[in-house]
Amino acid sequence: MSDMLKFPQDSPDFNVALSMSLVLFGFDGDQLQLLLARSQRDPFKDALFLPSRYLEASDELMLSARSMFHGLFGYDDPEIIEQLKAFGGVFRHPMGRVVNVAFYALVRKEDFLAEKWESHSMQWVPSDRVPDLAFDHNDVVTYARERLKRRVKRRPVGFHLLPSEFTLGQLQSLYEQALGKTFDKRNFRKKLFKSPLLTDLEKKATGREKGQHKGSRLYAFDRERYQRMKSEGYDFLF
Repeated sequence: MSDMLKFPQDSPDFNVALSMSLVLFGFDGDQLQLLLARSQRDPFKDALFLPSRYLEASDELMLSARSMFHGLFGYDDPEIIEQLKAFGGVFRHPMGRVVNVAFYALVRKEDFLAEKWESHSMQWVPSDRVPDLAFDHNDVVTYARERLKRRVKRRPVGFHLLPSEFTLGQLQSLYEQALGKTFDKRNFRKKLFKSPLLTDLEKKATGREKGQHKGSRLYAFDRERYQRMKSEGYDFLF
């Protein structure tokens, strides 16, 4: 029998490690950002990288990703947490063969606690100005940004990244950053007002919240419609 048909092989190589990384997107009211950690050990001591951990043989992937998310943010219900893909370049880790399974998740605005992250050598950075990262984590970020771009086109997930009361300017800024393009303000708003998701709160921003200009009208999104449209799909054709 041909060697090509001998599957699985009789003597697999079990000397391969698994790791998991999280690409965590959040919107602070002004910028779409992601969370990075600073390595405390060699071979990339002091370098920035995605929050990551090595997996044990018994670890289930999604449960491990959710457990890691809970450890970082203290709650169990991220709006979105999805597996991206495995990054398995033979030489991606200088200490040996490590296959990294990456996930991405969306984070609520109130989790932007800068002093907390800094004390744990972590920091939020603008998603379009990510510095050189350890391992192949820049490739992971690029892949995650493309996934987010596809999601916000087909699902209203971007609304969850906004504060509970937001301006149309904030909404446009978020979608421009997520999609990597700019929109005509008048056309963008014209299409938005056709959406059943928006609720006019009939009040105006004080200007104290980041990204909100004083006097701008405040909106919220209809959570019931949001949940339905998130599952059914909805094209944001901007």
